Amino acid sequence: MDHITLGYAPTRRSIFSAPDALKYRALTKRRLEELGASIVDIDDINQEGLLYDPREIPAIAAKFKTAKIDGLFIPHCNFGTEYAAARLAKEMGVPVLLWGPRDEAPDEKGIRLRDSQCGLFATGKVLRRYQTPFTYIPNCRLEDAEFGRGLDFFQKVCNIVRVFRRTRILQISTRPFDFLTTMCNEGELLEKFNIQLAPIPMTELVETAGKVKGMSEVDKTIAFIRENMKIEVDGEAVENVALLKTAMRLLIEKYECNAAAIQCWNALQSELGVMPCAANSLLADEGIPVVCETDIHGAITSLLVQAASLGKEPVLFADWTVRHPENDNGELLQHCGPWPVSVAKEKPALCKPLAFDFPGAVSAEAKHGELTIARFDGDNGEYSLLLGNAKAVDGPYNLGTYLWIEVKNWKRLETKIVEGPYIHHCTATYGNAAPALYEACKYMGIKADLYDDNEEEIKAWIRGE
Repeated sequence: MDHITLGYAPTRRSIFSAPDALKYRALTKRRLEELGASIVDIDDINQEGLLYDPREIPAIAAKFKTAKIDGLFIPHCNFGTEYAAARLAKEMGVPVLLWGPRDEAPDEKGIRLRDSQCGLFATGKVLRRYQTPFTYIPNCRLEDAEFGRGLDFFQKVCNIVRVFRRTRILQISTRPFDFLTTMCNEGELLEKFNIQLAPIPMTELVETAGKVKGMSEVDKTIAFIRENMKIEVDGEAVENVALLKTAMRLLIEKYECNAAAIQCWNALQSELGVMPCAANSLLADEGIPVVCETDIHGAITSLLVQAASLGKEPVLFADWTVRHPENDNGELLQHCGPWPVSVAKEKPALCKPLAFDFPGAVSAEAKHGELTIARFDGDNGEYSLLLGNAKAVDGPYNLGTYLWIEVKNWKRLETKIVEGPYIHHCTATYGNAAPALYEACKYMGIKADLYDDNEEEIKAWIRGE
């Protein structure tokens, strides 16, 4: 599970009850600890541990930057100081969470102690003036389920944004000549999003595969394959898959990358005699997406989708291929074998793929369940994230890693893919990651493109309705 650190900057305003603000600073901190959140507080910045004096913003920001926080949580313990909150949020440049505890009834004299909700209205407006996006948990009590749900949701959003901003992809060789679809603008990805590529030639991968022979990781990988897969290839192919998987992992670590994209055919086959699908599958199960056909945007998509579950759910890099023979809203997700072994419905086979006469592919139907499907892509200087939900359905047997899925309206989705900027590749994961991906788009500076045409439904989910 990925670890998220939040900067904890509770705020108050002087004209409302300071004792009540102190009370809720402590109660909120205790509730965060109960929910397992990792926080960095400002207790050493002033005696109250509260944000209210803008002159203290430099010290607070310095502490948070040193701690490398992934998100900023600003609970309004009374009305709050909206201009101090906005200046701190602007300075940090990380996802921001606003929330305030539900106010008690006025006392017997008609006096209100906090007006936390009113302060949230003010802070939201000022953050807009500062052009600083934020996430909001609707005004509720600390013990309410929606508080814990909102906190968990925000941490997933923080993880998506963190991964997006720190992505570095190992590009193993050029894209296949025939695949103009997978071309990307390396300079633009760096300039717009700080996404970096680390390109290496295929010869470097082949040489590294030769150097790892005899390593214990290779032997462990061979043992894992023999225990968890049906072997339909010879022993040399099994060893070459293990060598390739180990070599790719070492190169990903060497170039400080968090994903890879490989030219999976045909130079690799002339050198090592195997397809990379099974090696990709094994790395995917270790939380390292490796995508096919040098699809850089596909690697980015896989990282975002994986981050949406805090790294708990594996990702399935797939082709949109053919429509279901009987279900008008059904479609086949399939690829030669890069899906994690752990998602297979039955013991997967290590075999040859449909289109090539080389070993190293994987064949198995994936387990059924509810899914989120996404695709980051762009052209002509504009980028977006296609995303939505699906469910697995029964369908005919296919070679490779595959799953028949059903969406609400296939024709609408198909038209979006054809009209672009998307291609025939996507990434799927189990569960409902669509709301977190949708929310993260506001921080990443890309358009959320919902293929289910259900933006209001997504917003209602985020509000806990």
